[in-house]
Amino acid sequence: MSDGELYTILTNKAAKGRKGSIVAIVAGTKAETVIDVLQKIHVNLRKKVREITLDMAANIELIAKRAFPNATRVTDRFHVQQLASEALQKIRIKHKWEALDAENEAIELANTINTEYIPRMLPNGDTLIQLLARSRYVLYKKEKDWTENQKQRATLLFELCPDIKQAYDLTMSLS
Repeated sequence: MSDGELYTILTNKAAKGRKGSIVAIVAGTKAETVIDVLQKIHVNLRKKVREITLDMAANIELIAKRAFPNATRVTDRFHVQQLASEALQKIRIKHKWEALDAENEAIELANTINTEYIPRMLPNGDTLIQLLARSRYVLYKKEKDWTENQKQRATLLFELCPDIKQAYDLTMSLS
């Protein structure tokens, strides 16, 4: 519908999706352009706006601040949850890189002393690197939605990486 173009859409939550829900649709997201359009709405109406829900983009923050000076700005929950999930995945990936580095060192040591490197297998049959790679989607799901394999994988992961457990719990508390 948008043919890949971006639009800034201003809605009225009080209209609950019915007539009057869409207040403005502005082509683009450039702050000055959007502000110019929104300032065509009478200042008394704009000053009546008490709360604005927005994403975390700086341009949208500027638009809200300039066009609706009396409104409280609230970051929408979706974007906060998204940030938390990304942070959780960064922790998992950090552990994966550390495990890869440790395994490479162990392989080099085994080669130095002319022995075969055999990775440690966890009770579910994964190596640590496999566990960290395969637990990606587990961390997006609520515990009640895990399969038996995912429960076992999460239990192992959380025992071996308590910081991932802590980040997972925080992330899930946002939903």
